[in-house]
Amino acid sequence: MNNYELMVIFTPILSDEEYAAAQKKYVDFVQENGGTIVHQEPWGLRSLAYPIQKKTTGLYWVLEYQAPSDLNAKLTVQLNRDEQVMRHMITRLDKYAVEYNAKRRAGIQQHAIQKEFDNLNA
Repeated sequence: MNNYELMVIFTPILSDEEYAAAQKKYVDFVQENGGTIVHQEPWGLRSLAYPIQKKTTGLYWVLEYQAPSDLNAKLTVQLNRDEQVMRHMITRLDKYAVEYNAKRRAGIQQHAIQKEFDNLNA
């Protein structure tokens, strides 16, 4: 099994419920086809560098997963069929990228814990 990262830009007209449902749909798809989810991170609404389909913003979502390589072809077909998806990119992660992502997640969690601790002591 290889490590992959999927970045998806959803159309900005989705409600919060539709955004969550779209994320769940792809998480379930990866799991049903033999993959395991390592981490997912919704980035929310961000400005685009250039207009896509006459839209200047999009809802970003990043999914890190482990899966057999044949899953990506099936996943790409599903992403291309979905009208809610404006763009997507699947990247194979090497061992250094996996290590970096794990450290980054630990740092984000540690930063959140430290911030909460500072707020309690203030």
